[in-house]
Amino acid sequence: MSQLDHRLSGIYAEVLQRNPGETEFHQAVHEVLDSLGPVVSKHPEYTDAAVIRRLCEPERQIIFRVPWVDDSGAVQINRGFRVEFNSALGPYKGGLRFHPSVYLGIVKFLGFEQIFKNALTGMPIGGGKGGSDFDPRGRSDGEVMRFCQSFMTELYRHLGEHTDVPAGDTGVGRRELGYLFGQYKRITNRYESGVLTGKGLSWGGSQVRREATGYGVVFFVDEILRAGGDSFDGKRVVVSGAGNVAIYAVEKVHELGGTVVACSDSSGYVVDEKGIDLDLLKDVKESRRGRIEDYAQARGEHAQYVAGRSVWDVPCDIALPCATQNELDHDAAATLVRNGCRIVAEGANMPTTPDAVRLLAEAGVAFAPGKAANAGGVATSALEMQQNASRDSWSFELTEERLAAIMRGIHERCLVTADEYGAPGNYVAGANIAGFIQVADAMLALGLV
Repeated sequence: MSQLDHRLSGIYAEVLQRNPGETEFHQAVHEVLDSLGPVVSKHPEYTDAAVIRRLCEPERQIIFRVPWVDDSGAVQINRGFRVEFNSALGPYKGGLRFHPSVYLGIVKFLGFEQIFKNALTGMPIGGGKGGSDFDPRGRSDGEVMRFCQSFMTELYRHLGEHTDVPAGDTGVGRRELGYLFGQYKRITNRYESGVLTGKGLSWGGSQVRREATGYGVVFFVDEILRAGGDSFDGKRVVVSGAGNVAIYAVEKVHELGGTVVACSDSSGYVVDEKGIDLDLLKDVKESRRGRIEDYAQARGEHAQYVAGRSVWDVPCDIALPCATQNELDHDAAATLVRNGCRIVAEGANMPTTPDAVRLLAEAGVAFAPGKAANAGGVATSALEMQQNASRDSWSFELTEERLAAIMRGIHERCLVTADEYGAPGNYVAGANIAGFIQVADAMLALGLV
């Protein structure tokens, strides 16, 4: 990691001391602090009022036991988390992740990132995150329902449309959100549809929410291309992952004239030089819940499946990491640079390691960090909250238009802020500084809270 400004290194040392073993959280904090040297030089009031130190400490950390009964009648125990990180701009907002890798450090890293991502949208929402080490894969609907009901039985007391509004994330889709909301309604005797986002369309959900993160990252890349007088026409694109974000990134790239030639899952990747067949990919991953190898087999001679290798070996003009944190490392970045990649935009949260980010910058590759490029999901969640509050429902076209406008605004803020603070064209600096200043100014205005 790079050396921090001397006014910030002590804050980072305190984060390490107070949060031992939480490596993802450490990485996320360092990445933001690394951009703030010029800010504290221009605005000493942020350090005088300990704004940065306060930002690094969650307002509330909730950890609880989740007991539930599986189909065989055996009692299972999982651990639940909700980190309500910062509410200076509005109610806590951020997803719930159900995955075996979830522990407090992962949730804090995601919640910390969420603060700045949410600020960049310009919407009145604070930052939070939550989840459990429960794995929904291979579980029956009944088991998932019983787990979600037990999880919400504890969490409900901390939620509310003006307090904390979770959404889905990895392992938490409309099925899980339905069970969670059903239990919330059952316990509270209130139909507060604005207390969760990502809901089904028939019970308070928003058009475009499923597509929003994937669409949003592509809208952001489109703005990068436009700023350079270019477009997606004729561009080769590689997307990591084959889940919700990746699928809808593929869809929007193809709509805008690019060609996604490869995507992946944890077992390997598939190359399809004619372009990923979106209908087939959706059928395999959404309907059959299959593997990317199943796509290759169904696609036939057009597709080549490669097991256990990196999708970043495939030459491309644009790379969209949409799978998980730290998936694109230094070696993968070097391969992308050698193969002529010009743009990397994060569809996942922190999927690029610090060494890889540094290498891409030195090579002149435009790099869009997740807190800017993948903000489309939470932006559309905030639009869902607006619709719920007004008992309204918008069309797909109107909602997508609002999403595109928000992503254009984020791109503009990043560029203008980076230029103002002496880092022209640096989307990482622009995103970190713009998001930080908005939250920091609100914290100063609210006093010592």
